[in-house]
Amino acid sequence: MSLFFTGIVSKTKSLLSGRKGPGLMQPLKDIIRLFRKRSIFSETTSIIFQIAPSISFASVLMAVMVLPLGHSQGLLSFEGDFVFFAYVLAAGKFFSILAALDTGSSFEGMGASRESLFSMLAEPAFFILMGSFGLMTGYTSFHKIFLALHFGSYISYALGVIAMFVLVMICMVENSRMPIDDPKTHLELTMVHEVMILDNSGFDLGLISYTTMLKFSMYGSLIANLFLGDSPLYGTIPAFLGIQFLFAVLAGALESFSARFRMSHNAQFILVLSSLSLLVLFGVLVMLGRFN
Repeated sequence: MSLFFTGIVSKTKSLLSGRKGPGLMQPLKDIIRLFRKRSIFSETTSIIFQIAPSISFASVLMAVMVLPLGHSQGLLSFEGDFVFFAYVLAAGKFFSILAALDTGSSFEGMGASRESLFSMLAEPAFFILMGSFGLMTGYTSFHKIFLALHFGSYISYALGVIAMFVLVMICMVENSRMPIDDPKTHLELTMVHEVMILDNSGFDLGLISYTTMLKFSMYGSLIANLFLGDSPLYGTIPAFLGIQFLFAVLAGALESFSARFRMSHNAQFILVLSSLSLLVLFGVLVMLGRFN
Protein backbone atom coordinates (compact mmCIF):
# COMPACT_ATOMS: atom_id res chain seq x y z
CA MET A 1 0.00 0.00 0.00
CA SER A 2 2.91 2.34 0.69
CA LEU A 3 3.83 2.22 -3.02
CA PHE A 4 0.56 3.97 -3.90
CA PHE A 5 0.01 6.07 -0.77
CA THR A 6 1.73 9.28 -1.83
CA GLY A 7 0.25 8.94 -5.31
CA ILE A 8 -3.26 8.84 -3.83
CA VAL A 9 -2.50 11.91 -1.72
CA SER A 10 -1.20 13.83 -4.74
CA LYS A 11 -4.12 12.73 -6.92
CA THR A 12 -6.63 13.81 -4.27
CA LYS A 13 -5.01 17.25 -4.02
CA SER A 14 -5.04 17.60 -7.81
CA LEU A 15 -8.71 16.63 -8.18
CA LEU A 16 -9.80 18.95 -5.36
CA SER A 17 -7.97 21.85 -7.02
CA GLY A 18 -9.52 21.14 -10.42
CA ARG A 19 -6.40 19.67 -12.04
CA LYS A 20 -5.73 16.30 -13.60
CA GLY A 21 -2.42 15.98 -11.80
CA PRO A 22 0.17 13.19 -11.96
CA GLY A 23 -0.75 9.53 -12.07
CA LEU A 24 -0.94 7.30 -9.00
CA MET A 25 2.36 5.65 -9.92
CA GLN A 26 4.32 8.86 -10.48
CA PRO A 27 5.91 9.00 -6.97
CA LEU A 28 7.01 5.38 -7.36
CA LYS A 29 8.45 6.12 -10.82
CA ASP A 30 10.39 9.04 -9.34
CA ILE A 31 11.85 6.78 -6.66
CA ILE A 32 12.84 4.12 -9.21
CA ARG A 33 14.53 6.85 -11.26
CA LEU A 34 16.49 7.96 -8.20
CA PHE A 35 17.46 4.36 -7.36
CA ARG A 36 19.19 4.15 -10.74
CA LYS A 37 21.39 7.15 -9.97
CA ARG A 38 24.60 7.28 -7.98
CA SER A 39 24.71 9.18 -4.70
CA ILE A 40 27.09 12.14 -4.51
CA PHE A 41 28.60 13.12 -1.17
CA SER A 42 30.04 16.47 -0.13
CA GLU A 43 33.63 16.59 1.06
CA THR A 44 32.47 18.11 4.34
CA THR A 45 30.34 15.07 5.26
CA SER A 46 31.42 11.95 7.13
CA ILE A 47 30.27 8.33 7.28
CA ILE A 48 27.24 9.46 9.33
CA PHE A 49 25.76 11.22 6.31
CA GLN A 50 26.23 8.11 4.16
CA ILE A 51 24.61 5.60 6.53
CA ALA A 52 21.78 7.81 7.85
CA PRO A 53 19.27 7.09 5.01
CA SER A 54 19.70 3.33 5.45
CA ILE A 55 19.32 3.55 9.24
CA SER A 56 16.21 5.71 8.89
CA PHE A 57 14.67 3.20 6.46
CA ALA A 58 15.61 0.27 8.73
CA SER A 59 14.02 1.99 11.75
CA VAL A 60 10.70 2.35 9.92
CA LEU A 61 10.86 -1.30 8.81
CA MET A 62 11.43 -2.36 12.43
CA ALA A 63 8.48 -0.24 13.55
CA VAL A 64 6.26 -1.82 10.88
CA MET A 65 7.19 -5.29 12.16
CA VAL A 66 5.69 -4.43 15.56
CA LEU A 67 2.24 -3.65 14.15
CA PRO A 68 -0.39 -6.43 14.26
CA LEU A 69 -1.35 -8.24 11.07
CA GLY A 70 -5.09 -8.61 11.47
CA HIS A 71 -5.82 -11.11 14.24
CA SER A 72 -2.20 -12.23 14.13
CA GLN A 73 0.41 -10.45 16.18
CA GLY A 74 3.23 -8.56 14.56
CA LEU A 75 6.51 -10.18 13.66
CA LEU A 76 8.03 -8.53 16.76
CA SER A 77 5.20 -8.51 19.29
CA PHE A 78 5.86 -8.27 23.03
CA GLU A 79 4.63 -6.45 26.12
CA GLY A 80 5.36 -2.73 25.87
CA ASP A 81 6.08 -2.92 22.15
CA PHE A 82 4.47 0.49 21.57
CA VAL A 83 7.40 1.98 23.52
CA PHE A 84 9.81 0.16 21.20
CA PHE A 85 7.75 1.43 18.24
CA ALA A 86 8.18 5.06 19.31
CA TYR A 87 11.86 4.89 20.13
CA VAL A 88 13.01 2.87 17.14
CA LEU A 89 11.44 5.62 15.01
CA ALA A 90 13.22 8.16 17.19
CA ALA A 91 16.52 6.38 16.51
CA GLY A 92 16.01 6.77 12.76
CA LYS A 93 15.03 10.42 13.23
CA PHE A 94 18.16 10.95 15.35
CA PHE A 95 20.44 9.79 12.53
CA SER A 96 18.55 11.92 10.01
CA ILE A 97 19.16 14.95 12.21
CA LEU A 98 22.84 14.03 12.60
CA ALA A 99 23.14 13.71 8.82
CA ALA A 100 21.67 17.19 8.33
CA LEU A 101 24.10 18.63 10.86
CA ASP A 102 26.97 16.70 9.27
CA THR A 103 26.66 18.71 6.06
CA GLY A 104 27.79 21.89 7.81
CA SER A 105 24.91 23.82 6.24
CA SER A 106 23.20 26.40 8.43
CA PHE A 107 19.93 25.86 6.54
CA GLU A 108 19.96 22.09 7.14
CA GLY A 109 20.88 22.67 10.76
CA MET A 110 17.87 24.95 11.09
CA GLY A 111 15.61 22.27 9.61
CA ALA A 112 17.11 19.65 11.93
CA SER A 113 16.40 21.89 14.94
CA ARG A 114 12.76 22.24 13.92
CA GLU A 115 12.42 18.52 13.21
CA SER A 116 13.75 17.56 16.63
CA LEU A 117 11.54 20.12 18.38
CA PHE A 118 8.35 18.97 16.66
CA SER A 119 9.12 15.28 17.26
CA MET A 120 9.85 15.97 20.93
CA LEU A 121 6.51 17.77 21.35
CA ALA A 122 4.55 15.05 19.50
CA GLU A 123 6.01 12.19 21.55
CA PRO A 124 3.95 12.83 24.74
CA ALA A 125 0.71 12.80 22.72
CA PHE A 126 1.47 9.32 21.38
CA PHE A 127 2.49 7.89 24.75
CA ILE A 128 -0.51 9.36 26.58
CA LEU A 129 -2.83 8.00 23.88
CA MET A 130 -1.40 4.47 23.85
CA GLY A 131 -1.05 4.50 27.65
CA SER A 132 -4.75 5.40 27.91
CA PHE A 133 -5.73 2.47 25.70
CA GLY A 134 -3.37 0.24 27.69
CA LEU A 135 -5.13 1.32 30.89
CA MET A 136 -8.52 0.75 29.27
CA THR A 137 -7.72 -2.78 28.06
CA GLY A 138 -5.19 -3.90 30.67
CA TYR A 139 -2.54 -4.73 28.05
CA THR A 140 0.64 -3.05 26.86
CA SER A 141 1.22 -4.55 23.40
CA PHE A 142 -0.32 -3.33 20.15
CA HIS A 143 -1.81 -6.73 19.33
CA LYS A 144 -3.59 -7.26 22.66
CA ILE A 145 -4.66 -3.62 22.97
CA PHE A 146 -6.37 -3.54 19.57
CA LEU A 147 -8.00 -6.95 20.05
CA ALA A 148 -9.42 -5.94 23.44
CA LEU A 149 -10.39 -2.40 22.40
CA HIS A 150 -14.17 -2.19 22.01
CA PHE A 151 -16.32 0.79 21.07
CA GLY A 152 -19.78 0.31 22.53
CA SER A 153 -20.85 3.62 24.09
CA TYR A 154 -21.05 7.26 23.14
CA ILE A 155 -18.00 8.05 25.26
CA SER A 156 -15.94 5.31 23.60
CA TYR A 157 -16.93 6.49 20.12
CA ALA A 158 -15.97 10.06 21.03
CA LEU A 159 -12.63 8.82 22.36
CA GLY A 160 -12.09 6.88 19.13
CA VAL A 161 -12.67 9.98 17.00
CA ILE A 162 -10.30 12.04 19.14
CA ALA A 163 -7.69 9.27 18.99
CA MET A 164 -7.99 9.09 15.21
CA PHE A 165 -7.51 12.86 14.93
CA VAL A 166 -4.43 12.73 17.17
CA LEU A 167 -2.89 9.86 15.16
CA VAL A 168 -3.56 11.63 11.87
CA MET A 169 -1.96 14.83 13.13
CA ILE A 170 1.03 12.93 14.59
CA CYS A 171 1.46 11.37 11.16
CA MET A 172 1.44 14.81 9.57
CA VAL A 173 3.98 16.08 12.10
CA GLU A 174 6.30 13.09 11.73
CA ASN A 175 6.19 13.33 7.94
CA SER A 176 6.48 17.14 7.92
CA ARG A 177 3.24 17.66 6.00
CA MET A 178 0.54 20.32 6.16
CA PRO A 179 -0.34 22.17 8.31
CA ILE A 180 3.10 21.85 9.98
CA ASP A 181 5.19 21.98 6.82
CA ASP A 182 4.57 22.31 3.10
CA PRO A 183 6.56 19.64 1.18
CA LYS A 184 6.17 21.64 -2.04
CA THR A 185 7.77 24.84 -0.79
CA HIS A 186 11.22 25.91 -1.97
CA LEU A 187 11.88 28.63 0.60
CA GLU A 188 14.54 27.33 2.98
CA LEU A 189 13.48 29.65 5.80
CA THR A 190 10.11 27.89 6.12
CA MET A 191 11.09 24.30 5.23
CA VAL A 192 11.52 21.51 7.77
CA HIS A 193 12.11 18.05 6.32
CA GLU A 194 12.84 19.14 2.76
CA VAL A 195 15.65 21.45 3.84
CA MET A 196 17.26 18.59 5.79
CA ILE A 197 17.77 16.49 2.64
CA LEU A 198 19.06 19.17 0.26
CA ASP A 199 22.48 17.47 0.08
CA ASN A 200 21.07 13.98 -0.52
CA SER A 201 20.98 12.66 -4.08
CA GLY A 202 20.58 9.54 -6.15
CA PHE A 203 19.90 6.26 -4.35
CA ASP A 204 19.97 7.86 -0.89
CA LEU A 205 17.34 10.44 -1.85
CA GLY A 206 15.16 7.69 -3.30
CA LEU A 207 15.50 5.69 -0.08
CA ILE A 208 14.52 8.73 1.99
CA SER A 209 11.48 9.32 -0.25
CA TYR A 210 10.32 5.72 0.06
CA THR A 211 10.88 5.81 3.84
CA THR A 212 8.41 8.71 3.99
CA MET A 213 5.87 6.75 1.94
CA LEU A 214 6.29 3.71 4.19
CA LYS A 215 5.91 5.82 7.32
CA PHE A 216 2.67 7.29 5.96
CA SER A 217 1.28 3.82 5.35
CA MET A 218 2.49 2.68 8.78
CA TYR A 219 0.35 5.27 10.55
CA GLY A 220 -2.53 4.26 8.30
CA SER A 221 -2.07 0.73 9.66
CA LEU A 222 -2.32 2.06 13.21
CA ILE A 223 -5.62 3.76 12.38
CA ALA A 224 -6.90 0.60 10.66
CA ASN A 225 -6.09 -1.44 13.77
CA LEU A 226 -7.76 1.17 15.98
CA PHE A 227 -11.14 0.93 14.25
CA LEU A 228 -11.16 -2.71 13.14
CA GLY A 229 -10.00 -4.25 16.41
CA ASP A 230 -13.40 -5.66 17.46
CA SER A 231 -14.87 -5.89 13.97
CA PRO A 232 -15.39 -9.12 12.00
CA LEU A 233 -13.64 -7.33 9.13
CA TYR A 234 -10.47 -7.09 11.24
CA GLY A 235 -7.71 -8.97 9.48
CA THR A 236 -9.31 -8.93 6.02
CA ILE A 237 -7.22 -7.45 3.23
CA PRO A 238 -10.08 -5.41 1.63
CA ALA A 239 -10.88 -3.68 4.95
CA PHE A 240 -7.20 -2.91 5.57
CA LEU A 241 -6.71 -1.50 2.06
CA GLY A 242 -9.96 0.45 2.35
CA ILE A 243 -8.86 2.16 5.56
CA GLN A 244 -5.47 2.95 4.03
CA PHE A 245 -7.13 4.41 0.93
CA LEU A 246 -9.49 6.57 3.02
CA PHE A 247 -6.57 7.76 5.14
CA ALA A 248 -4.64 8.78 2.01
CA VAL A 249 -7.69 10.66 0.69
CA LEU A 250 -8.13 12.33 4.09
CA ALA A 251 -4.47 13.40 4.09
CA GLY A 252 -4.88 14.86 0.61
CA ALA A 253 -8.03 16.71 1.62
CA LEU A 254 -6.38 18.12 4.73
CA GLU A 255 -3.49 19.44 2.67
CA SER A 256 -5.89 20.93 0.11
CA PHE A 257 -8.10 22.84 2.54
CA SER A 258 -5.62 23.83 5.23
CA ALA A 259 -2.93 26.48 5.21
CA ARG A 260 0.49 26.02 6.69
CA PHE A 261 0.78 27.44 10.18
CA ARG A 262 3.22 30.18 10.99
CA MET A 263 6.40 28.58 12.32
CA SER A 264 5.82 30.13 15.75
CA HIS A 265 2.38 28.48 15.97
CA ASN A 266 3.52 24.94 15.17
CA ALA A 267 4.71 24.20 18.71
CA GLN A 268 1.40 25.42 20.15
CA PHE A 269 -0.58 23.23 17.77
CA ILE A 270 1.46 20.11 18.58
CA LEU A 271 1.01 20.73 22.31
CA VAL A 272 -2.74 20.80 21.70
CA LEU A 273 -2.43 17.17 20.56
CA SER A 274 -1.08 16.27 24.00
CA SER A 275 -4.06 18.07 25.55
CA LEU A 276 -6.43 16.02 23.39
CA SER A 277 -4.60 12.85 24.44
CA LEU A 278 -5.13 13.86 28.06
CA LEU A 279 -8.82 14.22 27.24
CA VAL A 280 -8.79 10.61 26.03
CA LEU A 281 -7.09 9.61 29.30
CA PHE A 282 -9.77 11.37 31.38
CA GLY A 283 -12.47 9.69 29.29
CA VAL A 284 -10.91 6.29 29.93
CA LEU A 285 -10.76 7.01 33.66
CA VAL A 286 -14.46 7.96 33.60
CA MET A 287 -15.35 4.72 31.75
CA LEU A 288 -13.36 2.70 34.32
CA GLY A 289 -15.05 4.48 37.21
CA ARG A 290 -11.80 5.80 38.66
CA PHE A 291 -13.43 9.15 39.52
CA ASN A 292 -16.10 7.59 41.71
